[in-house]
Amino acid sequence: MSDLTLHPAPLTLGETLRRSLLAPLIGLALAFVIHRFIVPLLNPLHASLALDIGVNIILAVSLTIVNGFTGQFSIGHAGFMAIGAFTAAGVTYYGSVMLFGSEAFAGGILSAAEAGDATGFFTSGDLLFLAGCLLGGLIAGVAGFAVGLPSLRLRGDYLAIVTLGFGEIVRSLLEQSPDQLLLPSDPAARAAQIEHIRDVGFPTLLIHSGGAIGFGRVPAYASHFWVYGFVALTILVAFRLKASSHGRAMLAIRENEVAAASMGVPITRYKVTAFVIAACLAGIAGALYAHQVRLIPDQFGFQRSFDILIMVVLGGLGSISGSVIAAIIITLLPEILRSPPPLWPVMLVIIAVLFIVRGRRAIRAAIVLAAVAIVWEIVRWVVGDLSPYRMILFALALIVMMILRPQGLLGLREVWDKWIDRRRAAKVEAAA
Repeated sequence: MSDLTLHPAPLTLGETLRRSLLAPLIGLALAFVIHRFIVPLLNPLHASLALDIGVNIILAVSLTIVNGFTGQFSIGHAGFMAIGAFTAAGVTYYGSVMLFGSEAFAGGILSAAEAGDATGFFTSGDLLFLAGCLLGGLIAGVAGFAVGLPSLRLRGDYLAIVTLGFGEIVRSLLEQSPDQLLLPSDPAARAAQIEHIRDVGFPTLLIHSGGAIGFGRVPAYASHFWVYGFVALTILVAFRLKASSHGRAMLAIRENEVAAASMGVPITRYKVTAFVIAACLAGIAGALYAHQVRLIPDQFGFQRSFDILIMVVLGGLGSISGSVIAAIIITLLPEILRSPPPLWPVMLVIIAVLFIVRGRRAIRAAIVLAAVAIVWEIVRWVVGDLSPYRMILFALALIVMMILRPQGLLGLREVWDKWIDRRRAAKVEAAA
C-alpha cells in the first residue's frame, strides 16, 4: 500500500468549497424543479398537502436531533415552532407595511404560487421573508438554549415535563399578547396606521402578535421552493451532523451517558447543542407554516408536540430517513382515510416485492400484510362507509405499525446506509 493511500493529500480550498456547496445547490435545484414544474400539475388540495409534508419533515428531522441522537425526551417542540412562526410573521407583515406601505404579497418567482403573481425573480419581499425565517429560527434557537441548559440534570419523563411546560408557557404568553396592528380600509385611517407602525418600530412591533385571535394577513411567501429548499438543508444538516465525530458523540450519549462522560465526551455541550440546532430548525418550520396558512391560529399546544413526537418514534429514534418517511405517512394517512380505498391493489404489489426479497422477516411481513388486507376488505364490506371512523382507523394503523416494528420503521439505520457501506468497501478494496 502506497504512502499516498495511507496519507492522502489535503483538500484544496476549491475542492472543500465544491464538496460543501454541491449538496445544498442540488437540494435547491430540486426544490426549484418541484416548485415550477411539478406543483403546477397538482390540484390545490394536493399542493397544500405537499406543503404540509415539507413542514412536518423539517419538524420531525429537527426533533430527531434531540430525541434520536442524544436520547433526550423533549415534547415541547411546538413551542419553538410557535416562536419562529410569530416572529417571522411579524417581521414580514410589519416589515412590508413599513417598507412598502402595504401588507400585500411582493415576492418573485421563487415565492409566487403562479408565475403571473411574481414581480421579479428575487425581490425585496423575498429577502424580507427570508430574513423573517432566519430571525425566527435564531430566536427559537436562543429559546432552545434557555430551555436546554437548565434541564441538563433531568432525563426521561422529568425532562419531558419541563419541555411540555415550556411549550405551554409560550402558547399562553402568545395568547396574552397585544392585538395586531391591522391596516384599515379607509385611506386616511390607513395612512395614519402606517405612520403609527413606523413610529413604533422594531422590535416592539413583534410583541403585537394578535393575542387569542391570532396573527392574520401574513403574506403567502411559503412556496414549495422555500419549503423544500429548507427540507433539503435540514436533512443535509442532520445527515452531516450524524456522520461527523460530533454526531457519534451524541449517539454515544444516547447509548450510555456515563460511559460517554468517562471517555471524555462533553455531555453538557452536546446536549445543549442538540437543543439549539433542533429549536432553530423548528423555528424555521414555524415560519414557513405561518406564511403558508397566513392566519396563525392557536395550534401550537402539546397536541402538536405529540404529533411531531409520533413521527420521530414511528420512523425510528435516530433515523433521519425514517423520520422523513414517518412524516409523509402521518400527514397523508388521515387524508387518505377520508375516503378509504381498497388495499388489495397496493398490498399485492408490496407482498410480491417482499416474496422476491425473501428472508424470514420479509415472508412474515408479507403474511401479516395479506391478513391486514383481508380484514380490511371484510370491514369495508360489513360497515360500508368508513369515513366517520377515520381517526379510529388512523389510530389502529399506528398501533399495528408499532406492534410490527417496535423499534420504528428504520430503527437507527438510514435508507442510504447500504449504499454508503458498499462505497466504503469498494474504496478499501481499491486501496488494498
